[in-house]
Amino acid sequence: MLDLPVNRAIAGGKMKLYTYFRSSAAYRVRIALNLKGLDYDAVPVHLTRTGGEHLQEGYLGVNPAALVPALAENGRVLTQSMAIIEYLDETHPEPALLPGTAVDRARIRAIAQAIACDIHPINNLRVLQYLARELGASEEQKNTWYRHWVELGLTAVEAMLAGDARTGAFCHGDTPTLADCCLVPQVFNARRFKCRMDAFPVLSRIAERCEDIEAFRLAAPGNQPDAE
Repeated sequence: MLDLPVNRAIAGGKMKLYTYFRSSAAYRVRIALNLKGLDYDAVPVHLTRTGGEHLQEGYLGVNPAALVPALAENGRVLTQSMAIIEYLDETHPEPALLPGTAVDRARIRAIAQAIACDIHPINNLRVLQYLARELGASEEQKNTWYRHWVELGLTAVEAMLAGDARTGAFCHGDTPTLADCCLVPQVFNARRFKCRMDAFPVLSRIAERCEDIEAFRLAAPGNQPDAE
């Protein structure tokens, strides 16, 4: 059973990241923390063990939405991966994950949100569990659902990247941004579910470039303390 009394969860001092090794949203935040060189304690919240530790009272006291990640710092808890990353970018500006002009930042956010808002929510673990448990979808039907929506979404992201001269070694220019923090976890899961990645040469190239960087490697699911 997860032992997360609220008073410990929101205590001050070193940042605590409530995370699950395969969570795309938590993966994004781990990348951002690593890119900024920020030290934190990872607190694993297993989403499938014992019915889901995120549904237990201890974690609901941290995040009533029963979702990961949550970031605890200075007696406060922040939720929602995109909000957390923008908070980190405002409080620890270097290296900037939203650099450049207002137009540049709008493009970075658009790429990031195309992944985090359009693709990820309908392929979240709780959605896949609902398909299987409540609607009786088979494993293959569930995986077909996953691949359909991910490939549809990645087709749009590929077009955004391939059709814009501002795409460089990374999604926007030649340094990692918020967009790359979102892209790499989605590509990891797309590969895991055997999506047709050869249809996305630009975003695949960017993801592979990111994966050569230590901050991304350390954030990968296989390198987490709760990895299975």
